[in-house]
Amino acid sequence: MEDSSIVYILFLIFCGAAFLATLAMTVRQSLIIAYIGLGLLIGPWGIQLITDISLIQNISGVGIVFLLFLLGLNLHPQELIRLAGEATVVTGVSSLALLVLGFGYSLMFGYTTTEALIVGAALMFSSTIIGLKLIPTTVLHHQHTGEIIISVLLLQDIIAIFLLVLIESSVAGEAGWWTVLKPVLAFPLLVVAAYLLEKNLLARLIARFDRIQEYIFLLALGWCLGMAEAAEQLGLSYEIGAFVAGVSLARSPIALFIAESLKPLRDFFLIIFFVALGAGFNLGVLPQIWLAALGLSLIAIAVKPLLYQTLMRLARETPERSTEVAMRLGQMSEFSLLIAVLAAQLAIIRAEVSYLIQIATLVSFVFSSYYVVARYPTPIALNDKLRRD
Repeated sequence: MEDSSIVYILFLIFCGAAFLATLAMTVRQSLIIAYIGLGLLIGPWGIQLITDISLIQNISGVGIVFLLFLLGLNLHPQELIRLAGEATVVTGVSSLALLVLGFGYSLMFGYTTTEALIVGAALMFSSTIIGLKLIPTTVLHHQHTGEIIISVLLLQDIIAIFLLVLIESSVAGEAGWWTVLKPVLAFPLLVVAAYLLEKNLLARLIARFDRIQEYIFLLALGWCLGMAEAAEQLGLSYEIGAFVAGVSLARSPIALFIAESLKPLRDFFLIIFFVALGAGFNLGVLPQIWLAALGLSLIAIAVKPLLYQTLMRLARETPERSTEVAMRLGQMSEFSLLIAVLAAQLAIIRAEVSYLIQIATLVSFVFSSYYVVARYPTPIALNDKLRRD
């Protein structure tokens, strides 16, 4: 069958993902690893069941749009004020320290200043998907430990959003000052427009028809994709527009219902995104970057937790809580993958540097998720004493 058939591609992705996900869960690994591994297996550098990955790469971007929309839905504007304090200090200091550490480490391997900055930026973030998936919703979400983890991850997500804007706007430097200034002006314009539309139109429609679930589902999708397209037209990105759309709806009393309704759709496209990421990975560069990737991975899974632990202790948290929070945040992030892919696509960094970040991120996913599942309460623990939903 032709490689371009969408049914054939979806068959390979979801049947293969189901099989590898079963294996991943058995050995207590993140499902993200299974999806990326599947991409490597069936892609051009594997057994070549898919040789043209352009189609799934185009489709996969929708998953990131929905991911950022849902992140925004969980970030009430007042939450920004509440997060001020301990989580802000921990996030700010750790982000700066990791940026400098990653920058210095990359320069040792001969990368350019820009490439070193991108590597440092990728090191700043911890995985929202792994972090939230491994927190028991009936236990830690209602405890101080869970509040700290969620607050740090949300603040990191906000930093990542602005970093993505900065990366996208930086490529326009050769086109004049207006091209650079346009995204800076467009972002607050988008925020104000989203606020006014939500307050004067969306909120009224939701209040009038909130009992019709199908309508609310369609309205949320339209709002998400509409704001995404508006952001793109303003010179920002689909992802930024989706995030703004989510935050603007977070005040709605049915924001939680919308978020729960869209999660299956988000997961559908995210699976495709991670498979596409694996399929597009060039294994031929591995001999050139394996040593640098190994060192970057060690920084993420060893140095980063030590940094978080120290900052938490300085914030007067208990040793036990400081250690648990640090270990749960001891990995790189899906935003690291996004930054690596975007920077390479925009020719800000070489493909070699992008693959370096991707390998280090995957290695940190494996070790971090395995350690957390083995030591702390999680919904997927094999030990009955640690399994918490």
